[in-house]
Amino acid sequence: MGAERGDDRAGRSGPEEREARERDHRLRRAAFVFEDPFDGQTRDDTDAGWGERAGGGEDGASDLDRFLREKPPHHL
Repeated sequence: MGAERGDDRAGRSGPEEREARERDHRLRRAAFVFEDPFDGQTRDDTDAGWGERAGGGEDGASDLDRFLREKPPHHL
């Protein structure tokens, strides 16, 4: 497998190969990622992520319904 990838582990075996694998793993783990994690839209950026219903009306009845549905327990 090492010779196929062209790395320097092709002729190694036993502890040397294990050390080379561990070193490679440490180097991969320490690599920097230069991409913007906030580039895409996340689930909580949408109305559905905040529990909003899609296409809800803006009339008084729906506001009252939402108020009664989401009323805190101490406002009974």
